[in-house]
Amino acid sequence: MTIREMSEAFEVTPRALRFYESKALLAPYRTGQKRLYTKRDRGRLKLILRGKRFGLSLEEIREILDLYDRGSRNEAQLKRGCEIGRKRLAQLESQRAELDETIAELRVELAWFEDQSARHRPAAK
Repeated sequence: MTIREMSEAFEVTPRALRFYESKALLAPYRTGQKRLYTKRDRGRLKLILRGKRFGLSLEEIREILDLYDRGSRNEAQLKRGCEIGRKRLAQLESQRAELDETIAELRVELAWFEDQSARHRPAAK
């Protein structure tokens, strides 16, 4: 695929693709000025975007991509991939708990404001 085709297929900008290339996360073939992305690059981009959606750092994404590249069955590498995932899951669950608490507090405050507003409304004639 060309850079334009990749951009359209994955809804990312060409600049984002070039950035991932500069960080050695993607390595398209070059023919003159043209970049050609392989099936491997498409798979890697899917993983990069998934990692971003999960909130992983580029270094964490790189570690996970390295596991896929090696088709690794190395226990230490697989363990590291699990560590990265568990750490991020714990962070997300903590954030969700904080959000749930904040939402509950906001609902209580809104109910109070609505009650106060209703008490101060002039009676309809």
